[in-house]
Amino acid sequence: VQLVESGGGSVQAGGSLRLSCEGSGYNDNGCMAWFRQAPGKEREGVATIYTGGYTTFYADSVKGRFSISRDDAKNTVFLQMSSLKPEDTGTYFCATGRDALKKWFDLSAYKYWGSGTQVTVS
Repeated sequence: VQLVESGGGSVQAGGSLRLSCEGSGYNDNGCMAWFRQAPGKEREGVATIYTGGYTTFYADSVKGRFSISRDDAKNTVFLQMSSLKPEDTGTYFCATGRDALKKWFDLSAYKYWGSGTQVTVS
């Protein structure tokens, strides 16, 4: 299983970015999630999208600004980020292979992780 994130970069506060995560090596279009990790801080859940794409959850800090979506035909999940703030700076990771008995924002719930893409907001 491989997850590859892309779309990160540097942007001014108030700007937008769209992250993509393309998966390969599996056929399970299950729950997928985005996490982020700022320098010196723990990795935290940002958003998740369930199978079918109709159910989503967001961290309070990004509600109304970020939107998660998926294209199962392409095994890809997206994170549209708008009204970006300096505190959104960090490395963004996608994850899948979730243990359904654990909370979506629980890092230990996920079996597969990408290597991350850097987002810098100044």
